[in-house]
Amino acid sequence: MTDAFESQAFSQRLLEWFDVYGRHDLPWQKAINPYRVWVSEIMLQQTQVATVIPYYEKFMQRFPTVQDLAAAEQETVLAHWAGLGYYARGRNLHKAAQLIMEQYDGEFPVTLEEVMALPGIGRSTAGAILSIALGKRHPILDGNVKRVLGRFYALESWPGEKQAENWLWHKADEHTPAERFADYTQAIMDLGATLCTRSKPQCESCPVAKGCRALQIGTVTDYPGKKPKKEKPIKETYLVMLQKSDGSLWLEERPQKGIWGGLWSFPELQSWQECEDKAQSRLGSQTSLLKWEPFRHTFSHYHLDITPVFAQQKPAVGETEGDYPIGGVGRWVRLEELAQDKIGLPAPVQKLVEQLQNY
Repeated sequence: MTDAFESQAFSQRLLEWFDVYGRHDLPWQKAINPYRVWVSEIMLQQTQVATVIPYYEKFMQRFPTVQDLAAAEQETVLAHWAGLGYYARGRNLHKAAQLIMEQYDGEFPVTLEEVMALPGIGRSTAGAILSIALGKRHPILDGNVKRVLGRFYALESWPGEKQAENWLWHKADEHTPAERFADYTQAIMDLGATLCTRSKPQCESCPVAKGCRALQIGTVTDYPGKKPKKEKPIKETYLVMLQKSDGSLWLEERPQKGIWGGLWSFPELQSWQECEDKAQSRLGSQTSLLKWEPFRHTFSHYHLDITPVFAQQKPAVGETEGDYPIGGVGRWVRLEELAQDKIGLPAPVQKLVEQLQNY
């Protein structure tokens, strides 16, 4: 087949499949506008649809418009993002909403360059928003599309390599039709999410299986080429849970940069001595410390082995209860407040809060 015919056949078969088997009732496919599509696209980065749906619905209830999102405090935004991970996405979403209000009077920008200039939005995300919400033809190349096209052409290189990525962008543009490009954008994402999956692809149901070179070769899951494996390093830390006699817990705001940026966490310390010093500084000299069962939290680039330490205030006779101040940004929070989605907590801290509620 010539490239032109191949591209036409590819998109036509994909759209015919989408009309029958595609997903048409996702929350962000209703009352479509750039803001709703944008929020969904950011949430769907490196996160599966089933996980995103409840977060998206809750987020849109609290921040139904870009004006609502821009006017909110970052802490409130991150509280509604907590549990989704990759928290820079939430911070960037909030920053971008404020820029849209300041620079575009609350109207979502309409050119690829303008959209890509917003924090947290790359070429593929910008293309998806403009295509789906504003009817502008732009190709996309998210992880699903890379996998679909990489298999269709039996790409031996890892798509993260610049030359391979540029070639895939060319193919993505070539296959994007002149009409129904919004449906095509959703269709190729659906194909990668439902049939052309990373493991156990359902090739027998694929609308473009006839032209798939990886299937012809017989080793579909070998394509596209894999990223060279690298062992994730292991880091160790303590999370110390400081609890006053009234039941309130000490939380500290994380720096904007780094893991859990802008969220609230139990103090993260590097030694048992630091845990003891922190407990004495906050709770007094009669505080006892107890190690809880360690657990592992995995990030994209490393494993974090966490040892939780519980320190509960037990004032000595004549000793005044209350806060023993030291430096740092933090505050005392009651357990019941942590269940009200007003404070953004990292997943490991949420896990420990749940254990404390049953302690």
